[in-house]
Amino acid sequence: MSDTRLETLVTVRDWLRYAVSRFAVAGLVYGHGTSGALDEAAFLILETLRLPIDDLAPWLDARLLPEERAKLAAIVDARVTTRKPAAYLTGSAYIQGHRFVVDERVIVPRSLIGELLMSDGLEVAVPDPEEVRAVLDLCTGGGSLAVLAAMAFPEAGIVAADISPDALDVSRRNVDDYGLSERIQLVQSDLFAGLGAQRFDLILSNPPYVTEAAVAAFPPEYASEPRLAHLGGVDGLDLVRRIIEDAGRFLEPDGCLIVEIGQGRDALEASFPELPFLWLDTEETSGEVFALDAEHLAAPVPQRRGKGKRG
Repeated sequence: MSDTRLETLVTVRDWLRYAVSRFAVAGLVYGHGTSGALDEAAFLILETLRLPIDDLAPWLDARLLPEERAKLAAIVDARVTTRKPAAYLTGSAYIQGHRFVVDERVIVPRSLIGELLMSDGLEVAVPDPEEVRAVLDLCTGGGSLAVLAAMAFPEAGIVAADISPDALDVSRRNVDDYGLSERIQLVQSDLFAGLGAQRFDLILSNPPYVTEAAVAAFPPEYASEPRLAHLGGVDGLDLVRRIIEDAGRFLEPDGCLIVEIGQGRDALEASFPELPFLWLDTEETSGEVFALDAEHLAAPVPQRRGKGKRG
């Protein structure tokens, strides 16, 4: 049976309208770099056609070649039938305009720390970027934060650590694509376990921080991502607590720890009531990323709130 879409949908505008309608009817879930059906459709169309993703408007009335229409039909169908995040279908994701290779071995990169790195958002915690000489990206996943850290701290060497060898394979691709293999060292490590006696001026981490209940209720889009990259225990903070407890041994005396924790602020502050968390807000979020100076991480004594399965 012939596909009538290939004859009747001839412009980018036609395919945008069609994709938005399909996605709405299918009840898709978003949040992997897009916030709704319109954003998702625009991303898929622009990335599939290898057009700049920052502005759809110049291309809306462009007429598409038959092979381009066929590609769009296939990827719209795939998004609806597989329920995979758009980034897995295109093999790409963007943070602050920077493109990263992504596949199902890693979580789709969307860390708030990336936005903070590429703006002035870390200035209050890291006032002089040129004084930062050693950075650790803990739980690096696909390596996007390590790459962005190399851009933000031009004098720094970066260590990117992850427990997953599959994730580090993706990290290597992104590090190589940006020509940063001499500045970014990839290390397989369960948090700090494989880092020896190294010390850092700055530790960044976007660890697993989703609660067990939330992971169990994931829609297909989120369930497509590695469970290891999400699961943070009963209250989501198992790994975050371990990071806080151990980070002081790996920071220089004037170093800083910055961690993304999602919606866990209240539980975290209850676990560590003695720590003066500095909360770093982005344009659209507050209370999801904290900073702590090394001087406050010498010997924290957590008041644990439950035990959960490690991520």
